[in-house]
Amino acid sequence: MRRRIRTLAVAVAAVGVLAAPATHPAPAVAGPAGGVPAVTSGPSTLPARIAVHFDPTTGQLPENITWAPDGTAYLTFAAARQVVAVDPAGRTRVLATLPAPADGGVHTPVLGFALTTGIVRTGDGTLYFLYASGDAASTGLYRLTPGQPPRRITALPATGLPNGLALDPTGRTFYLTDSVLGTISTVPLAGGPARVWSSASALAATGFLGVNGVKVRGGAVWVTNLDQGTLLRIPLRQGRPGAVEVRATGLVGIDDFAFTADGRVVAALNGPNTVVGIDHDGRTRTRTLLTGADGLQNPTSVAVRGHTVLVASAAYVTATDPNLIVATLRHR
Repeated sequence: MRRRIRTLAVAVAAVGVLAAPATHPAPAVAGPAGGVPAVTSGPSTLPARIAVHFDPTTGQLPENITWAPDGTAYLTFAAARQVVAVDPAGRTRVLATLPAPADGGVHTPVLGFALTTGIVRTGDGTLYFLYASGDAASTGLYRLTPGQPPRRITALPATGLPNGLALDPTGRTFYLTDSVLGTISTVPLAGGPARVWSSASALAATGFLGVNGVKVRGGAVWVTNLDQGTLLRIPLRQGRPGAVEVRATGLVGIDDFAFTADGRVVAALNGPNTVVGIDHDGRTRTRTLLTGADGLQNPTSVAVRGHTVLVASAAYVTATDPNLIVATLRHR
């Protein structure tokens, strides 16, 4: 496992997309009239602490996160191919481990190892998550019912890398991103065939990984593009995609993100070891919220409840301290 993590770090660094440049430009955010409003950056601004340290030697690299009402965080451990629960006291419990494909996952596109990625929890406690293995027999969307083994409910292309997962509860529809194929697909809550919903050029990779995180909010599907450093909004037009709106640019290595109750975006910038806030649904200024000084180790995903933020760090490149950070958003 240690060799696999080193190999991944070398591959990512060689591509150079996630590695933060010595001096990178501050994120530019497109305003309502097409201008670029002021951007603030600098040291972290949120009170934060590392709540849990994970073990990189066993593949405990947290890729995605969802949060239950009782305070339990559910995460995917990418390299361990696992879904785990972390209770409010910091205790970690493995809920499922996906079997490795016969080739060990070396044919997983771009990354070369099988990994669990996006995760969603529904109100009845059921977990849904994605598995990318480079193997047609196992790549797909899975359902994990409490007390039951995981079950694949949708097969996905082994030539792709399913990554982000979001549920639109009103339409009982999943939206999932593929970072290699550059697509957003839909799947009914009950499972069944995936249908490509959008393959717009704004979703494409330009060297490493394209469309990544995904959320459904305010009559639109929101996604990030890691290679292009963008936050995108795609209106839902009676279930069909409208024109892609670029809401923010210059977000180097952007991975997953979350919305606060008042519409702010909190996003993880993987390579720069930064979490940023983007005000008002992406239309105003961007500011640095957390940095490596707070313990970030290649942050991959965030979850928000009230004024509390959870940040998962996978340490893909640092290979030092994958962790879970708890921070407090300041009142506005």
